[in-house]
Amino acid sequence: MADILPTIMSPRDLQGLSIDQLEQLAAEMRRALCEVAATRTAHFASNLGVVELCLALHRVFDFSRDRLIWDTGHQIYPHKLITGRFGRFGTMRTKGGLMGFPNPDESPYDLFMTGHAGSSISTALGLASGDGLCGRLDRYTVAVIGDGALPSGIVFEALNNAGFLKKRLLVILNDNKMSICPRVGALAEYLDVIRTNPWYRGIKQQAGGLIKGVPMVGESMERMLLNFKDSLKATLHGGMLFEAMGVRYFGPVEGHSLPNLMRYLELVKDEPGPVLLHVLTEKGHGFKPAEADPVFFHTPAPFECDDDDCIISIKKSSARGYTDVASTAIASCLRRDQRVTVLTAAMCQGNKLEQVREEFPDRFFDVGICESHAVAFAAGQAKVGCRPIVDIYSTFLQRSFDQIFQEVCLQNLPIVFMLDRAGLTGPDGPTHHGAFDLGYMRLFPNMVVLAPGDEHDLVAMLDWAMQHNGPVAIRYPKALAEQQGGSRAAIELGQAEVFTDGSDGLIIACGTLLGVSLAAAAQLREVGLDVGVINARFVKPLGTQLLFEKIEAAPWVVTVEENVLSTGFGSAVLEAINEARLSTGTIVRLGLPDRFVEHGERGELLADLGLDAAGIALTCLRLAGRDPQPADPVEPAATHR
Repeated sequence: MADILPTIMSPRDLQGLSIDQLEQLAAEMRRALCEVAATRTAHFASNLGVVELCLALHRVFDFSRDRLIWDTGHQIYPHKLITGRFGRFGTMRTKGGLMGFPNPDESPYDLFMTGHAGSSISTALGLASGDGLCGRLDRYTVAVIGDGALPSGIVFEALNNAGFLKKRLLVILNDNKMSICPRVGALAEYLDVIRTNPWYRGIKQQAGGLIKGVPMVGESMERMLLNFKDSLKATLHGGMLFEAMGVRYFGPVEGHSLPNLMRYLELVKDEPGPVLLHVLTEKGHGFKPAEADPVFFHTPAPFECDDDDCIISIKKSSARGYTDVASTAIASCLRRDQRVTVLTAAMCQGNKLEQVREEFPDRFFDVGICESHAVAFAAGQAKVGCRPIVDIYSTFLQRSFDQIFQEVCLQNLPIVFMLDRAGLTGPDGPTHHGAFDLGYMRLFPNMVVLAPGDEHDLVAMLDWAMQHNGPVAIRYPKALAEQQGGSRAAIELGQAEVFTDGSDGLIIACGTLLGVSLAAAAQLREVGLDVGVINARFVKPLGTQLLFEKIEAAPWVVTVEENVLSTGFGSAVLEAINEARLSTGTIVRLGLPDRFVEHGERGELLADLGLDAAGIALTCLRLAGRDPQPADPVEPAATHR
């Protein structure tokens, strides 16, 4: 039973609490995290690891006026608990409830809606610079960034700029030795040296004892010893990376000791220039199962545990998702062809590539949260004869837009992009919805863009793409895999697949909304409407001969896609029709609207947007003049031509 947490209406309520009360509050916060994670999939281990850090930051700083940016943002839950949102915490990641990432619409304590890694130092430096220009020199700016995000290129761009501008900026490096999976790369090894160097840690402990032994020691003596330790670090490590960039380095500091954290934050807060405080935390801290397996408990399935934090049951689903289908197909490609490699950006677990990593360690490359590098790296491999598969979430691949253009499409290199989480990603919300990839991929010359209608298509498309002599993008959602059955047409460049013909109208389905499109056609047949369904398969190039033939014969056409309408599949169809100067009947596009779609279960969101079977059928009924009810006043997902 929580005693203190319900009384925390804002961070100001922390100021009167003793250390013992703060530690009790930390335990209550962890219990609240467990209660949410037990009922729905939510970010868990990362939040457990920053409870003390969150409390210490809000105790030392006043973020009603100071500035705080949480990088990536999935570790925002403790911050939400003490910034007036405890009463709504049970709604986390549900439709209409709290978002699983920072959200300025929820609280003034959330400055940016952050869901991608690496940008915190840049935005924090901008805040510090802007406050200075506006005369607000008394405000502090803090960025919390994880060691997994640290290797991102934009981080070093920001640190380089911060060291030059010399603005007062505090960067908290939350080092838990993890990204979602264990971190990778030379920088991770560098941080491990700092973590584990026995001589340095021994000197640190001796220095602490020396401080306690000096009578009437003040903050100045402690700061002097910190500076002394900095000199030792430079000697021990051959020059500190951060110091060389003009950023003062302090640490490493134990991240689960509230008195220790608050003391160090007080010591570094008034440093005149940029400071990096290296804080050592444990992902999953305070919940034994998460401490033992932080990878699984990053976003675990709902679970039940006893009072001793022993897991009684985990509500795992045995259903097969499109990500599972893709990872199995990728493994098959690696087995068949020694030239095939696979690259991911710190998403081995999310992309279900663990088995690929184990079976093909020499041809599996996790580059960390560095998507631009991943694509350029793949281009180099392809140039010398490899057949790389770049497996990255749709929303994160956006970060490599320029490399897709310059290093891949301009060179016409045979790289296959597997765009996981295309379309609506459900509870992760607008930062993670893969709503834009059809647009940003189809605009490049040489790029072929495919959207599988079901599991069969996904496997067949990857096999086809591995034989194509140029770049290919294949998008698929975070959803349960479907198999439509029946005799299926082979994959041919630019060719759509006709599922059913119909004299009353036509639905052209792009991607895995094929299933609900077929269901809509079945509903329409029950009321006497004969509507055909085409599985588009290719977004670029379009199989215009078949599509034009079917479109010209139909009194009306509905295109269906899980992408924003602007630049999407329906737009490609209209562009092709316009270029061919065809005369057609009514064409209506169904897709994602020109706004950022909220979080919620994918099925709920599709229904709200008229992209479920009932919504598609209703659009068709209206086009056929069989409207069973007045037009819905809610924002439509359709655009008429």
